[in-house]
Amino acid sequence: MKLAFVIIHYNDFESTRTLLTTIQSYACLDLIVVVDNCSTDDSYKRLKKFENKKINVIQTKENKGFAAGLNFGSRYAIEKLGPCNLVLSNADILLGEEADVKALHKVLSKKEIGVVAPVIVENQTISRGWHLPSVKTEVLGNLPVFGKKIYQKRISYPESHYQEKISYVDAVSGCFFFISSKALSEIGFFDEETFLYYEEYILAEKLKQAKYKVAVLNEVAVIHNHSVSVDKSMNRIKKFKCLKESQAYFCKTYLHAKPLSLFFLSAFKNLTLSLLYLRCFFKVK
Repeated sequence: MKLAFVIIHYNDFESTRTLLTTIQSYACLDLIVVVDNCSTDDSYKRLKKFENKKINVIQTKENKGFAAGLNFGSRYAIEKLGPCNLVLSNADILLGEEADVKALHKVLSKKEIGVVAPVIVENQTISRGWHLPSVKTEVLGNLPVFGKKIYQKRISYPESHYQEKISYVDAVSGCFFFISSKALSEIGFFDEETFLYYEEYILAEKLKQAKYKVAVLNEVAVIHNHSVSVDKSMNRIKKFKCLKESQAYFCKTYLHAKPLSLFFLSAFKNLTLSLLYLRCFFKVK
């Protein structure tokens, strides 16, 4: 099965260049696609200089968000290669050896697996997948101060879950993963109603409904320079609002949250947002 590597880029030339420099010599890759998600700087023009028969740099007409960028790049790769496996990656990913990419690609040879991801190392923490949350978990996670700890406890797998070579989970980080074009086509690609965040939750729910498995290859790890790209274009409050908009959409559309649950989601969100505004105000003072 052919393999395409799709990088989603936005105003982050240095990170994308570093990743391209790493993977351009990987013989296991049949195509590398850089999707410039309508950058506002000159990075698209600079990246076009990397183009060759293997590396294609394309640009969206407008920035409709991360999921839309993933769809744009995935459809382009599938049109070029036909049925294939896809590596979908943020620009701010640091990879190890080509053997790691080959090992992840091999896991997708199992027909029941739709997505496989490595261990993600970011900000000195490790992400290896999680349970899909319930509406109650999402609501509790919005509680100020204690919400984050409650949320992590409810969605996390025990350490013992990751003792084998491959572990099966509900969802994996959206910053770097492999997906088969067959699975992606069957689930109708990514939902473009979110601009940023919760793409992996929605993907996991769609894969679950289509009866595909999600796997983590525990012997392979990559580094994510978390939010390097996002931090350049969005401040903390804007990111928080975007996150909560995506959360509400996921809960309403995919978890079928009732009006009362949506009310509490909104109420706790507004409370936390007020605290963020106060913190920013006193920081400036």
